[in-house]
Amino acid sequence: MQSLPTRRIVRVPPVWESVLDASHNGIVIIDRHGTILLYNQAAKRVLGGPDGSLIGRHISEVRPETWHDLKGVLETGRPQIGKRIVLPEATIIANRNPILIDGQVIGAISVFQDISEYEAIISALQGYKELHRELEAIFESSYDGLYITDGNANTIRINNAYERITGLKREDLIGRNMRDLVNEEVFDHSVTLEVLSKRGQITMMQKIMGDKHVLVTGTPIFDDEGKIVLVVTNVRDMTLLSELKAQLEESRQLSSRYRQSLVEKEKFRYAQQEMVIKSPAMVQTVRKAVRAAAVDASVLLHGESGVGKSMLARIIHLMSPRKERPFIKINCGAIPASLIESELFGYTKGAFTGASPEGKAGLIEAGSTGTIFLDEVAELTLEMQVKLLHVIEEKTFTRLGGTRPRSVDVRIIAATNRDPKEMVKNGTLREDLYYRLNVIPIFIPPLRERREDITALALNLLERFNRTMNLNKRLAPGVIDQLRYYNYPGNVRELTNIVERMIILGEGNEITSADLPAELSELTPISHDPVEAGLSLKAAVESLERGMIAGALRRYKSLSLAARALDVHPTTLWRKMSRHGILGVAKMQ
Repeated sequence: MQSLPTRRIVRVPPVWESVLDASHNGIVIIDRHGTILLYNQAAKRVLGGPDGSLIGRHISEVRPETWHDLKGVLETGRPQIGKRIVLPEATIIANRNPILIDGQVIGAISVFQDISEYEAIISALQGYKELHRELEAIFESSYDGLYITDGNANTIRINNAYERITGLKREDLIGRNMRDLVNEEVFDHSVTLEVLSKRGQITMMQKIMGDKHVLVTGTPIFDDEGKIVLVVTNVRDMTLLSELKAQLEESRQLSSRYRQSLVEKEKFRYAQQEMVIKSPAMVQTVRKAVRAAAVDASVLLHGESGVGKSMLARIIHLMSPRKERPFIKINCGAIPASLIESELFGYTKGAFTGASPEGKAGLIEAGSTGTIFLDEVAELTLEMQVKLLHVIEEKTFTRLGGTRPRSVDVRIIAATNRDPKEMVKNGTLREDLYYRLNVIPIFIPPLRERREDITALALNLLERFNRTMNLNKRLAPGVIDQLRYYNYPGNVRELTNIVERMIILGEGNEITSADLPAELSELTPISHDPVEAGLSLKAAVESLERGMIAGALRRYKSLSLAARALDVHPTTLWRKMSRHGILGVAKMQ
C-alpha cells in the first residue's frame, strides 16, 4: 500500500505555491496520520499556531478542535461537506475530502473559508429584520392614521388606521402623487405639499372625499444634506372628538340649566314669601320676574294702582346681580315739571338761581351700578323722555347747566298704571322709549282676578300688624270669605288699609263681620233670613250666586266641571264670574 511520506517536507514548485496562495480559501493537506504536508497562506492566517512552518506538524498540535472530524474522514473515507467550526479567532466553513490512491485513503484535503464577516453581516441583517418587524408592528398598531410620502410627494406607505379613519384603500393610494390626488378631489388640499413648500411641520384640517373631516399634521424628515426625503403625516379622526365635544357642551348646558333652575326656584321662593302669592296668575308673573332679574335688560311693569309694582321692582333688584348696589325709586308723577330735570340728572355750579354752589348729583347718578325704578314713567314730559332714552341707549347723561357727558351704569325698571300701548297711541309716551323700556314686559293682574291671594295676604297682614302693634288679634270664621267677595278697586293697597282699619277699630281680640267696612258688609254670604238682615232681593240673589260660583270653583277646580255642577253653560259661568270679579280662579278646559 502506498502512502504519503510522513514528516517529510513536500516541495511544491513555486508556481503552484503562488497558485495556492492566490486562493482566498484556506487549503490544508494532511497524510493519513494527520501530519500537515501542505498549506497555503489563507490557511496560515486562520489556523495560526506557533511561528514558523506548519509542515510536518500534527494537525492536533495546531488546531486540536479539528482533529476529531478529520480523523473520521481518514478512517471512513467519507467526505465532510459544509462543516461549521468555531475557532477562537474566527468561524469557518470547511469541506473535508479523503485523498484516495487505488481505493486506499492516504490522506485528506481540507478547504475552508472564514465566514466571520458574513456572520456579522447576517447578524446585522437579522437585527434589521427584527427592527423592521417591530417598526412595522408599531406603524400598524398606531390608533392614529399614518401617511408617508417621499420627498417628491409620492405615496409610499399608509397604515391600517388610515384606511379605517378615511375609508380609502392603500392599493388606491400607494405610488400616487399628492398633487394628482388633490386634483382628483380625493383631498381638498394636502398637508404634504404644504410641508414641502414651507419645509416645516404643518397642522391643518383636511376634507377627504368631500365629507370626511380629519386633523392632519405633516412632519418633514431631512437627510444629512438638508433635503426632505420623507414626509410623515399623522391623521386623527375628528368625528369622535366632535361627538365628545358636543356631548361635553350638552352636559355643560344641562348643568347650567339645572343650576339656573335651582337658582330660579330659590329666587321664586324668596319672591313668593315677600309678595305672598298663591294664585296661578301671580305665580306666572313672579316666575317671569325671576327670569328678568338674571339679566340687565329693561323691564316695564304695568297694572292697576296698588297691585304691587313697587314691591315687585324691589324684589327684581334684590334677586339681580346688582342686589348689593343702590335701588333708587323715582316717582315721576310726584316731581314738579320744573324740577324733574335737575332731580333726575343733577346740576352744575351756578346752573340756576338758588342752585347749590357745589352742584348736585341727580338720582340717576346716585343709582349708578344699581337699579333705577321709574314709577309712573309716562308722567315724564316728552323732553325728559328723550333724555331718559339717551341714558338707556348711550349710558351717558349731562347735568343741568353742564357740557361734559357723564357715564352711568344703571338697570332701568319702569312702571305705569295705564295701558302703555294706548299712551303711545295718544302721544303721551314716546314710541322709541316704549320699545326700549318694554324689553321685558310684566303685567301684574288686579286683586279681583287673583282671589286665591286674598286669604294669604289678609293673614300675612294680620300677623304683621299684630307684631308691629304688639297685639294678638284673630279673624273670626267667615271673615276671610267675606273679604274674598270684594272687588278691591284699590287692589292690595286697599286690602292692606281694610285689615289695618279692622285691627285698630275692632273691639276685642276677635275681628268679626261687624268690624268689616260697609262696602264689604253687604257682600256677606246669605246664611240667615235676608229680609231680617235688611238685604234687597237683588243683593241677596247676587250674594247667593257669587257664593255658589265660588264654592263650585273651589270644589271642582275646573270651569267646565263647575259649570256642569251648576247646570249652566261654561260661557255663561265665565260671564257671571267676570261680573262678580272672581276671574282667574279657574281656567277653561
